[in-house]
Amino acid sequence: MNERILEGEFWTAKKVENNYIVSIKDKSSILQALNDFVLNQNIKSGQITGIGAVSEATLRFFDFSTKDYVDKKFDEQMEVTNISGNVSVLDEKPLLHLHITLGRQDYSAIAGHLQDAKIRGAGEFFFYPLETAIYKTKNEEVGINLYNFEKSNEKP
Repeated sequence: MNERILEGEFWTAKKVENNYIVSIKDKSSILQALNDFVLNQNIKSGQITGIGAVSEATLRFFDFSTKDYVDKKFDEQMEVTNISGNVSVLDEKPLLHLHITLGRQDYSAIAGHLQDAKIRGAGEFFFYPLETAIYKTKNEEVGINLYNFEKSNEKP
């Protein structure tokens, strides 16, 4: 089996075959760490899943009536019961699109688009990269970035 240990400023990882197991360091920003990891490994597209714990999180909700995001910050210790999302390319740069479900101390849950969060304890992720770049472009009618498979076919 082809395995390799990797390390960045905010993360450590193990590459197994074509997939990665990533651990984000305590007190690190999830988005900063994962963006650094994706750039470091030159990942252009793929799937991400993760679990862990955070001390704060900013979530987003897209309001279709205004075509704008509404952010809300939560300053409390929470369990990350699920992060799922993908990596694609927007404006020739990697784009992480992540959704998160967080469990609170009273066992209620909150969820939304992950703007960012700070790991407190563990942040454990699996990356399943694809061998090709998948592009997104802004759809002005809808107001969000959507897959553009025609552009993805244009690129080698």
